[in-house]
Amino acid sequence: MHEHEHGQEHGHGMVNPVQLQKFLGGINYPIDKRALLDRARDAGADSDVLDALQRLPDQRYNSPTDISEQIGKLT
Repeated sequence: MHEHEHGQEHGHGMVNPVQLQKFLGGINYPIDKRALLDRARDAGADSDVLDALQRLPDQRYNSPTDISEQIGKLT
């Protein structure tokens, strides 16, 4: 009886691109994965964004585009 939950895929790259870009635009680059996750938690990023960021390769990111491209490869 939880019809509002049908069709929602959590943890499978279903990130809201608008929310992601809004968050990524407020970060100082370059940034590494750990700092990125810390910033996301501090900013109150939703669980889908946090899940996607946790699955990113552990590397340094130089721009929002770097992160978006890597998230795109996860889906």
